[in-house]
Amino acid sequence: MTTLVDPFLRRIRYLRLSVTDRCDLRCVYCMAEDMTFLPRSEVLTLEELARVARVFVSLGVDKIRLTGGEPLVRQNLPWLVRELSALPGLRELALTSNGTRLAAAAGELRAAGLNRLNVSLDSLDPQRFRAITRVGDLDQVLAGLRAAREAGFSRIKLNSVILRGRNDDEVEALVEFAAREHCDITFIEEMPLGSIDEHDRAQTFMPSAEILERLSARFTLLPSTESSGGPARYYRLAGGDTRIGFISPHSHNFCASCNRVRITVEGRLLLCLGNEHSLDLRHLMRIEGCDDEGLREAIIRAMALKPERHHFDLHEAPQIVRFMNMTGG
Repeated sequence: MTTLVDPFLRRIRYLRLSVTDRCDLRCVYCMAEDMTFLPRSEVLTLEELARVARVFVSLGVDKIRLTGGEPLVRQNLPWLVRELSALPGLRELALTSNGTRLAAAAGELRAAGLNRLNVSLDSLDPQRFRAITRVGDLDQVLAGLRAAREAGFSRIKLNSVILRGRNDDEVEALVEFAAREHCDITFIEEMPLGSIDEHDRAQTFMPSAEILERLSARFTLLPSTESSGGPARYYRLAGGDTRIGFISPHSHNFCASCNRVRITVEGRLLLCLGNEHSLDLRHLMRIEGCDDEGLREAIIRAMALKPERHHFDLHEAPQIVRFMNMTGG
């Protein structure tokens, strides 16, 4: 089998596939309050998404994560899940959600073949949760988590973006919640994507090391060599089964082991989260009419564009003007 290898000999086995740029929340670190979304004609169809995924799996990708925006606002998403889960060679099919629509969708997604689930949860305080998400209802997310467990999802992972002065005083409570609910949890340093005016990213930056120090004062954390196939570094919570992860794009650059690429909602093969090196797969499929072999060859050639690393600087204007909902979480 042909595999995808970049110029730095990193093997690409993980595809993050954005199914929509739309979202029913407006999280302050992710997007502006007043957003303009792409016309539907510029968004890949479900059939195009399934085709791209099939080609990537034929090239050795064995993990796909569906992202957005909020994936659950995309109509007929279970159809795509069924198509992808049936791909020979795909080891894991995951989805990242804000949880607001999960109560209604969890059972159908599990039955369709979804393996793993990540749910964003930045606060356990209803008023603070609404302030961070601008419009969110914490109870909807908690109901979604209950529904996901009842549907049979195990090892649900919570994702928490921590902002100094906003929710950093909740890191211990979030770990305790994860332990009670038998979930894993990952703390994420804010990504400097898109221009925002709601807060100063340099002032709210919370390094992973400081969170780890706080947690170590309360809990016994055991270093772990486990990997979820992504950029997180993990610890085990002593006396339980909860994993605590850290994704640190600023303070602990994870580029050396990068094994992933992204397909943005409009069909760009994005070779790096923090750079604009990309290939327009939508153009290849719709304008040039490539067959699957043509797509395969174009994707293989595109690996030469993958840069060695990203360069984030909190003290400068964002170099990447696209918001995270456009990139795919």
